[in-house]
Amino acid sequence: MPSLRFRLATAADADAVAHLHADSWRRHYRGAYSDAFLDGDVVADRIETWRERLRERDPRRCTILAECAGAIGFANTYLEQDETWGALLDNLHVGAAHQRQGVGAMLIARTADAVVERSGADRTGLYLWVLEQNGAARAFYEALGASPAGRERVTPPGGVPGRLNGAPFKLRYWWQDAGALSARGSAS
Repeated sequence: MPSLRFRLATAADADAVAHLHADSWRRHYRGAYSDAFLDGDVVADRIETWRERLRERDPRRCTILAECAGAIGFANTYLEQDETWGALLDNLHVGAAHQRQGVGAMLIARTADAVVERSGADRTGLYLWVLEQNGAARAFYEALGASPAGRERVTPPGGVPGRLNGAPFKLRYWWQDAGALSARGSAS
């Protein structure tokens, strides 16, 4: 994708990010999240969430947008989130038409750059949570060198229990050194 570019998201990007997020949840979270939520309130929920998150710049958060004739993916990371695990890659979503083209790996590489820049060489861990049922995402993270490092029950979106089906689990994946991902990104 020759016209692919990356930049920090701003408040003006909130709705585009929310729509990418909602679309990804609809495609990958069926079974864990209720159909009523995914087919109904998910877009409004994500718009509210992203308008709030991107309303003001937060130096503890980095939201990177991938663009190619419009927003096609994003990564949202909370820097220095956890003393043990490091920065939390809270969201990584790429539009269906742009998957398997390296966009996700490039977003992770740029996220790793931000983690290393913010944390310095002594604390560069990066972790994320992925639904246990999302085998494609788990394989993607493992291919990038992430290690499974924990399992917990999923917290319902917005704290609303009815948005979940049963009690699904999520898995923590961890890179002890985000700098290794950053080196990969420079070759991309």
